[in-house]
Amino acid sequence: MPSRDCKTAVSSPALHSIVPAVRWCRSFRQARLFQPDLTGTAAFWLQAEGSLTRHLQLRCRERFHVEVANEGFALPSREEALTLGIPPRQRAWIREVRLCGDGMPWVLARTIIPLDTLSGRGRRLRHLGRTPLGAWLFSQREWSRGPLQTGLCRAASDHTPRCARRSVFASGDHRLLVGEYFLPALLEQPL
Repeated sequence: MPSRDCKTAVSSPALHSIVPAVRWCRSFRQARLFQPDLTGTAAFWLQAEGSLTRHLQLRCRERFHVEVANEGFALPSREEALTLGIPPRQRAWIREVRLCGDGMPWVLARTIIPLDTLSGRGRRLRHLGRTPLGAWLFSQREWSRGPLQTGLCRAASDHTPRCARRSVFASGDHRLLVGEYFLPALLEQPL
């Protein structure tokens, strides 16, 4: 019987968010109890180690780019605030982007950066523009990634994410939450 540890979380209270509602599970293995067909390409992307940005860049035949969809101060969802250990009504810097390969959106990404993380060297995080966050995070030795959680998306159409993953990155007392939502255009490609 599946564990009840998976939580349904609305990814954002904002109506204009590009990411769907997700049921988050502590691990890939646990998510497979709820959705046994998480195999093949989906399993690869959900469990890929290291920088997802780098993995995507290596898959491109022509070019990789980032499209910024939403960026600014907003309220994270209650569940996101709880995951980061910040007060539920505290605003954070929220960045939503499309990671595109060869002219097609492959992944939607949502990052929640608490206010205290934006101080000192973290100020740079508000000015990434089209620079991939992964490129910045994985070039900073002081940041480490926590365990990957797997998300089961409530797909609204054939063109919306089917599954997702997220993790908390930490540097001392500073934390941020990165969610990556995999689109069919990527999942339907052979490995």
